[in-house]
Amino acid sequence: MVFDTLKQTFKETIQFLSNPEQLTLVIGKVINVIMILIIAKVSIRILHTLINRFIDTQKNLKIRMEIPRLETMKGLIKSIVKYTIYFIAFTTIIKSFGTDVTALITAAGIGGLAFGFGAQNLVRDIITGFFILFEDQFGVGDYIEIDGVNGIVEEMALRVTKIRGFNGDLFIIPNGEIKKVTNRSRGKMRALVELSIAYEEDIDNAIAVLNEASDKLRSEEERILEGPTVLGVSSLGASEVVLSVMAKTVPMEQWAVERLMRKTFKEAFDKKGIEIPYPRRVMIKKNP
Repeated sequence: MVFDTLKQTFKETIQFLSNPEQLTLVIGKVINVIMILIIAKVSIRILHTLINRFIDTQKNLKIRMEIPRLETMKGLIKSIVKYTIYFIAFTTIIKSFGTDVTALITAAGIGGLAFGFGAQNLVRDIITGFFILFEDQFGVGDYIEIDGVNGIVEEMALRVTKIRGFNGDLFIIPNGEIKKVTNRSRGKMRALVELSIAYEEDIDNAIAVLNEASDKLRSEEERILEGPTVLGVSSLGASEVVLSVMAKTVPMEQWAVERLMRKTFKEAFDKKGIEIPYPRRVMIKKNP
């Protein structure tokens, strides 16, 4: 039975290939499909290049939007352009095979209910993406946290958001799964530094040294928006007195400012001879 089926299929194939008109027609349609896909791919690349140039031009204008918002808009526009061109290419391919696109769309509308159940997540992702954009919840370049995932927003597309972790990992999160977002790039960021001094040191003198170093740092560092302010004694350790200093910085610069504050305060303590405690071991030797 199987052998007879294969024999019949082989016979029909030979008959088809022996008909030059049918063979030419099929080859022509295949070439047509390939050309449509190539044109679609090239069009997407050209339009993406134009979008990049337009956004870069907007960044250099004197009156301009926020750069992260422009980068976010760029990702979404690219997604819309890509899906639109692919849709046009798909309908063109359907037409080339003699199918009535209008009838196809009507049939798709009739079966839309069944399709809708399978496309719920896709529609949800797209709608959520638009709400994120219009509500300006976050943008490209922002440092955010979503469901325990921390990192910098690298790209916002129509359906997904891409976050680059600090270890280099790329997290791709569907927009529809974004329920709660913590944005750590909006407003003034806190830079908090704790320094320890020995119990033998004069606390008031140490605070005066920190205030002097803070005033100098404030006048020299543009990334600091407020402070540094010496908060005073924050805790008493086993062998040290802990002093806290806080400053407010521009977004994404809090870690660099914290490093600079530690370096500056350590140098100030060294200059004034204020001892920073370190672990000590006391050995008592008893005479026999």
